[in-house]
Amino acid sequence: MNFPDRGDVDHLIDPQPLPGFARVRYEPETAAVDDPAAAARAELDRLDFDGLEPGATVAVALGSRGIHRIDDIAGAVVEAVRERGFEPIIVPAMGSHGGATPAGQREVLESLGITEARLDAEIDARMDTDRVDTVTVGNTQLPVHVSTAAQEADAVVVVNRVKPHTNYSGPIESGLTKMTVVGLGKQNGAKAFHSTAIAEGYVETLEAALPVVETALPLVGGIALVENFHEETAHVEAVAAGSFTDREPALLERAYDEMATLPVDDIDLLVVDELGKDISGAGMDTNVIGRYRVLNAPDPDEPAIKLLYARGLTAATTGNGNGIGLADITRRAAVDQLDLQKTYANALTSGSTAKAKLPLVAPDDEFAIRAALSALGGYDPDTVRIVWIRNTQDLSTLHVSEPLVDDLPTATTVTDRVSLSFDDGTASLARD
Repeated sequence: MNFPDRGDVDHLIDPQPLPGFARVRYEPETAAVDDPAAAARAELDRLDFDGLEPGATVAVALGSRGIHRIDDIAGAVVEAVRERGFEPIIVPAMGSHGGATPAGQREVLESLGITEARLDAEIDARMDTDRVDTVTVGNTQLPVHVSTAAQEADAVVVVNRVKPHTNYSGPIESGLTKMTVVGLGKQNGAKAFHSTAIAEGYVETLEAALPVVETALPLVGGIALVENFHEETAHVEAVAAGSFTDREPALLERAYDEMATLPVDDIDLLVVDELGKDISGAGMDTNVIGRYRVLNAPDPDEPAIKLLYARGLTAATTGNGNGIGLADITRRAAVDQLDLQKTYANALTSGSTAKAKLPLVAPDDEFAIRAALSALGGYDPDTVRIVWIRNTQDLSTLHVSEPLVDDLPTATTVTDRVSLSFDDGTASLARD
């Protein structure tokens, strides 16, 4: 596809005067676990491995998110399993991520620092599943698929972060339940789940499928992680099999209290440097940007962001640009990073096709900012409310337009005044 060059579009929108900017530190009070790996090892002792013979295989199910120190936590769990005389095996529990291929899922784990060499454990990334049952959810029949690799193990432990989901809200969102049902369903299970969830509700579909999956798997339990505003581990807790849906609502409530948010809710333009699957399942955390863009799921009321400009993808997402459709504007450099096979595999499996749409593609930063300011209507540099962040996971350091400074909460500190300039169309925020 040929996108316009600057010469093709430059005359369409006049340059706009730019506001001044401030570099800001945003640091709400938070709690943190000093050694998450040690905490995970200690919590594993609370799970019941009685009845397993020496040498039994224990599948450690791991996902694709950028969880704080997930490589260390995974290593600690694997080592603790081995110390009990069992044989740990890593099973990716990430649905269709990595292009829904074994090599792609290995690549995702490697990007998180999880490799066979580092953990001294086999990674069984087979995408094979068994259709273990069919359950009725509302008016829909849901075929329940479960990873063959996980079923072949003698025991299964899932490790995941409990956090607000990017498509819906409810008492059970992202966490142990979803990883067990959707992640360990691989592409087949994830596709069936999302198709049913969009029609009948996510929580209802999880609650209907979980007992079937628990019957099919030798599930011992899970290690639940909750993170704070700084995306650091705030809480580690072992949850026994059969207790996921009982315990997760309280953990989710804590996650909501601790989660990263923007310092203001009313924003004219949000600029996001990078999006990716390592940041959020939706590329950008929808709870941060206030956009779900999912059929039958209304967007959150806050924050209210008029326009969003996404500048590029993270390296760790390896081309999976799912979530770029949440932006109103992007640039050619971001499109050049896209691996459409991975992006489409994710979108088609989840049923959330809007997240894979291409927004307006600007030739560079300068034209993208110009187009955004013009699209605001009645633009005034003395009142415009712009927030500029690296990604939706890292909100400790950000830039805001000068008119926003007086509205910042007490947990923020202005560290510098900076100016926005462009070098060959590429944006730079530099100290005055």
